[in-house]
Amino acid sequence: MEMSTDRPSYRPGNREDFDRLFRDSYRRILYTLTRILRDPSAAEECAQEAFVQAYRAWGRWKPEAPAEAWLHRIALNVAISYRRRERLRGLGETLRRVGRPNPDSRDPEAGVGLAQALRRLPPRDAALIVLRHHHGYTNREIAAALGVPESTVSSRLAGAKERLRAQLDWEEDR
Repeated sequence: MEMSTDRPSYRPGNREDFDRLFRDSYRRILYTLTRILRDPSAAEECAQEAFVQAYRAWGRWKPEAPAEAWLHRIALNVAISYRRRERLRGLGETLRRVGRPNPDSRDPEAGVGLAQALRRLPPRDAALIVLRHHHGYTNREIAAALGVPESTVSSRLAGAKERLRAQLDWEEDR
């Protein structure tokens, strides 16, 4: 007897299927957001917002893309928007406190390690790395999650790895 490797099937707009999707994927969505945002409470807030947005759009989901990949795309967009707002808020507060930064200085708060290096990457680069190397997603699943053509995932993933490597090399030189 062969075992099926198919992902669970869901029906757009079906409440019970959405509830099952929530139960099946919440922990993975939260893990992804925690790795990207490096703040458990922000990740929880973004995960909840992502599921609210997904529920509102559930009737419009197209089964050509895996439901969890579609949900990751929504969650990543919520996290990117969150980080953008936080960066703007933090920049405004910093400028008020200390004035404009010296463009020649390095970031004094840069930490050591993979988690910190991931945090400093652009959110979409961090998402590519987490989706591939933690969740084990295929290029097709990553493409669906990020809303990009499948043909571009390999090159973007290679670029993301190179930028991560540069971050980690820079930390070793410090």
